[in-house]
Amino acid sequence: MTLKNADREFLVAIQRDGPLRIDELVARMGVTATAVRARIERLLSSGWVERKKMVSGRGRPTFQYLLTEAGRRAVGAAAADMAEALWQEIMALGDESLRRRIVSGVARRLANQLAEELDDSQPVDQKIQQLSDVMARRDMVVQAETGDLPVLDICVCPYPSLADVDSERSMCRLEEQMISEAIGQPVHLSSCRLDGDHCCQFTAAVADGDSK
Repeated sequence: MTLKNADREFLVAIQRDGPLRIDELVARMGVTATAVRARIERLLSSGWVERKKMVSGRGRPTFQYLLTEAGRRAVGAAAADMAEALWQEIMALGDESLRRRIVSGVARRLANQLAEELDDSQPVDQKIQQLSDVMARRDMVVQAETGDLPVLDICVCPYPSLADVDSERSMCRLEEQMISEAIGQPVHLSSCRLDGDHCCQFTAAVADGDSK
């Protein structure tokens, strides 16, 4: 679910001053109780906010709202600047073996995150399609292609500021390993934007027993 500006305002208010009741949110946001309840229901369904029941004496229970871990991540600072700085430090390491181990470890962690959303029982072409959908939800411009061999096209580099300054193409190797481990099948970078191709294209061999 897309985080809208109005959602962010509510999340920030809850993060800063929460847990908060409906009436407290009304006072802070300057909108009606109906509007607050509608927004809270949206945030609850998104998994960004959780409800906490408060009981005091014999009166009716009240509810407070606080952020979930997903909510805290949603309103956190963008990680792009830190990621770029970390990548530059990795690329500046003089020990090539250490540099490659770190890049491989990063690729493995990313692959594990992606693999959690894939159905491992599916053939490789279906996992390529699922991976394309998962990456698209992360705002990556990707497309799965069917044919003699399953192909994943990444037509807009997800990390252009990192890839363009990397003469060793470590980012290309990272993506190749990440995709391979996510789908459990080796892929190779069959065309690359850095070579003037329209897209970075990752092609997977179909293992024996896989069907298209």
